[in-house]
Amino acid sequence: MRHEFEVRDEIALDATPEQVWEAISTGPGIDSWFMGRNEVEPREGGTATHTMMGYTQTSTVTAWEPSKRFAYQSAENPDGTFMAFDYLIEGRAGASTVLRLVHSGFLGDDWEAQYDALKKGDPQYMRKLAAYLKYFPGRHSTFNTLLPGPQVPDQERVWEAFKGVLGLTGTIAAGDRVRLTVPGLPEAEGVVASTDYPSIPSVCTDDALYMFMHGYRDTVVVEQHSFIPGVDAEATDNAWKSWLATAFA
Repeated sequence: MRHEFEVRDEIALDATPEQVWEAISTGPGIDSWFMGRNEVEPREGGTATHTMMGYTQTSTVTAWEPSKRFAYQSAENPDGTFMAFDYLIEGRAGASTVLRLVHSGFLGDDWEAQYDALKKGDPQYMRKLAAYLKYFPGRHSTFNTLLPGPQVPDQERVWEAFKGVLGLTGTIAAGDRVRLTVPGLPEAEGVVASTDYPSIPSVCTDDALYMFMHGYRDTVVVEQHSFIPGVDAEATDNAWKSWLATAFA
């Protein structure tokens, strides 16, 4: 049985409508803050694809108004489920923008857990978009990874692990300086871009944007977007997989 859902969110961004448009409606822009690999055919009725962990989802662009509105809807699954994203861009004074999102559609039998994850995740991806536009304007990621780890019901344990890899103690707040230390990867200094205790902190270094999630069905997830060439993808993935395994052994 399918279940209708809707998640709404909005955020003020220190970016022009044109910068926001490029970030949400082009493949390289979306890759720089969202999940997986994305391609967008730039027209209403065009095709948008989203590829992650070996699976590709195909959508149709349902609204294409440059610097104003971008919307797309996934193909309907055999059980009638689908997702639709509708972004509305509103320019403000001082080269700033308000971005509004309506995420809707129909979820399947596991709809309660999925809906809970979407209610938490959608606002955090909007904040991650804000971090991308603030810390990496005009740049595109050269390497993306999303690595799911174990399911860990203990929120405090997850939060302590997040703080540990960031070299933090006590309460985490936006603006806190961090030292990211992952065995197998170079240490990197950065800043907390946003935080949502006890679920998700986002962090920016000079070269990368990270998000640490405690999301769907208590799964721990690490995301990384790198903005420099020559990243060793295999070594990076293996280092994060090792951290996920040891941090929650």
